[in-house]
Amino acid sequence: MSTNSTLKIVPKAGPARRVSVPDIAARKGGEPVVSLTAYTAPMAKILDPHCDFLLVGDSLGMVLYGLDSTLGVTLDMAINHGAAVVRGSSQACVVVDMPFGTYQESPEQAYRNCARVLVETGCAAVKIEGGAEMAETVSFLVERGIPVMGHVGLMPQSVNIAGGYRAHGRNQDEARKIKDDAHAIADAGAFALVIEGVVEQLASDITREIQIVTIGIGASAACDGQVLVTEDAMGMFTEFTPKFVKRFAEMGEEMSRAAADYAKEVKARTFPAAEHCYGVRKDGK
Repeated sequence: MSTNSTLKIVPKAGPARRVSVPDIAARKGGEPVVSLTAYTAPMAKILDPHCDFLLVGDSLGMVLYGLDSTLGVTLDMAINHGAAVVRGSSQACVVVDMPFGTYQESPEQAYRNCARVLVETGCAAVKIEGGAEMAETVSFLVERGIPVMGHVGLMPQSVNIAGGYRAHGRNQDEARKIKDDAHAIADAGAFALVIEGVVEQLASDITREIQIVTIGIGASAACDGQVLVTEDAMGMFTEFTPKFVKRFAEMGEEMSRAAADYAKEVKARTFPAAEHCYGVRKDGK
């Protein structure tokens, strides 16, 4: 055989590589990071090609379980839904919200529960709420190999203390605290920071000042990325839409129309029709 053979071995194509935590962290000041929430495998499969990361938010308590707040979400719920989203996706980085009461007690408690989430779901990172008071915990987790996404501003798990769901940072003292919290979480080693429900200029200032990626929700287009609750963005709830949500579809109305058509055909006995029923084959099988 000639040593000058032009035969080339083409590697077999493998599965697409997931977006990683370092990939997200490297997007500071670059192309905006795209994120939506997902709680189930079918939804994750639909959203996966379009998102850099999928957030298994504790908003699942209200979206899927009909709870009044996120406080009733348990660690087992977060793990079960996180694992489903990982199984349903192949490209997006998956981040799981840590439920209320699973990380605030101590850094050691946070590590045990966060490690369990990573191991049992296969997700890439966890998200925890809190500012300067959580900086020690964030540092403790990161030093032990757990990637952390922070969350400041409007924090749903602290809604009772905050006096309900409202915009934050409208007065100087509150704005200064949120900014200090953002710096503390960034300095503690978080790779990204969700900024929720704050005045636009504050979110823009924080994004400019800290060295990690910021993800806005009800914040500013100047943030390094955006996240929304998918069911809000797709119009699956018809009774209420937060001010910061743009409805990109009206799936709730379409699903209601489809259910009404189905009910009509069932009552009229036009469904199932012949093409939806099984007949006997000539071979008797």
